[in-house]
Amino acid sequence: MTETDTATRVESDSLGSMQIPADVYWGIHTARALDNFPISKRPISVYPDLIVGLACVKQAAARANVELGSLDADKGELIDRACQEVIEGRFHDQFVVGVIQGGAGTSTNMNANEVITNIALELAGREKGDYAFLSPIDHTNRSQSTNDTYPTAIKIGLALSLRTLLTELELLRRSFSVKADEFRHVLKVGRTQLQDAVPMTLGQEFHGFATTLGEDHERLGETTWLLAEVNLGATAIGTGITADPRYASTVIRHLNEITGLTLETAPDLVESTSDAGAFMSFSGTLKRSAIKLSKICNDLRLLSSGPQAGFGEINLPAKQAGSSIMPGKVNPVIPEVVNQVAFSVVGADMTVTMAAEAGQLQLNAFEPVIAHSLFQSITWMAGACHTLRVNCIDGITANHERLETMVGSSVGVITALTPYIGYTAAAALAKTALLTGRNIADLVVESKLMSREEVTKQLSPARLSGLEVITTAIPVIDGSAASEKASTQAHSDHAAMGGEFADTLDGHGDR
Repeated sequence: MTETDTATRVESDSLGSMQIPADVYWGIHTARALDNFPISKRPISVYPDLIVGLACVKQAAARANVELGSLDADKGELIDRACQEVIEGRFHDQFVVGVIQGGAGTSTNMNANEVITNIALELAGREKGDYAFLSPIDHTNRSQSTNDTYPTAIKIGLALSLRTLLTELELLRRSFSVKADEFRHVLKVGRTQLQDAVPMTLGQEFHGFATTLGEDHERLGETTWLLAEVNLGATAIGTGITADPRYASTVIRHLNEITGLTLETAPDLVESTSDAGAFMSFSGTLKRSAIKLSKICNDLRLLSSGPQAGFGEINLPAKQAGSSIMPGKVNPVIPEVVNQVAFSVVGADMTVTMAAEAGQLQLNAFEPVIAHSLFQSITWMAGACHTLRVNCIDGITANHERLETMVGSSVGVITALTPYIGYTAAAALAKTALLTGRNIADLVVESKLMSREEVTKQLSPARLSGLEVITTAIPVIDGSAASEKASTQAHSDHAAMGGEFADTLDGHGDR
């Protein structure tokens, strides 16, 4: 072990003194948090947007304090420059306290104060820990409290992370739209309650997925206002104690200039400091999006199931071997991982809900777990959207032959012919098709209810899927005549099969 590895500096607080590694930028408050909260094994630096949010708050505070004469301009300039280093992505590895911590985020705030202060000390040509010259608390934390800087930094970080999620969600929506156009003429059987329904196109199905994602994009975008109201300037409980009366309005102006956001000071700082309702609402919107994305992935897994003994309508890209024992097996691993992200988001939403409820009097002490839950959800959601798009949706193909076969033998197709042959005749022929497995179009033609040309026209993909709208009056065939023809055909098919299906057609098949 080298001398550098063992070199330390001594730092003190109200509880005593500790040896701190000489090369780190954090100090004694961070060291105590590392000892006290060795729980999550995940430092706050796993959420870089939170670190940027913290640095933005500290930078705005330094500028406001200098403007108001509450901080020496030279010291303010050093803090400002140090914050900019962090905003630009440097020193993030020094934000080491765990994401789960007691103290309502005080350890996170002090970690930021210490790192920024020691960066500033180095910029001034001084040693780390020279707090007599520049103090983490007296200077970097001037006019602040954890109770207003921490929730403000969380909201800024979430706003930055939301941009990434919205970008990925929009790219995913576009991928589904591209597939919708690619599959616009591919006819398939629609399903309700997992039972065959009427025809549609695969393009319509994928267009529906795209529309759902577009709606979620709008709803998530609307949550920006939840993150816009901050309590910076409230200090400890909302009264603004230790801060200049002009500080709140001054710091929010600087913060907006730094972040490019449109943040507002809460009208009631006491209420804003204790209330976590905005986080709960934001979490609920994330959950909504996650659930809908999971539903889409459920559908993709169903549509691609098989490939021989399942639906087998679409083919997902093969990404990895699916079994250690069954050769050739390939599983829908990408939709599966997105499902699991959604489950996690749902669980995180419950955590946020309980933490919001647990706040007492003038502060919610449980904002660290709220922050962790929200940042994890939004980060995982963005990653899920990305991998779903790149590793799955863009490579999906349609199983044309199987789809054509299923549509041809589906009794749901006959729904399109009911305006022409009547419901009773259609029901009779549907039962015949179910029993015999024969093609619906052939049965209708053989029953002499419609000509082959008429059937082909009405069962075209455009008409079956509703893409071609029929605007003229539809002449409905006489019900009794149609029923008689259909029943005759059905009995003939039954006799040929030697079965006992004729009785099911009694009463025109309405039993």
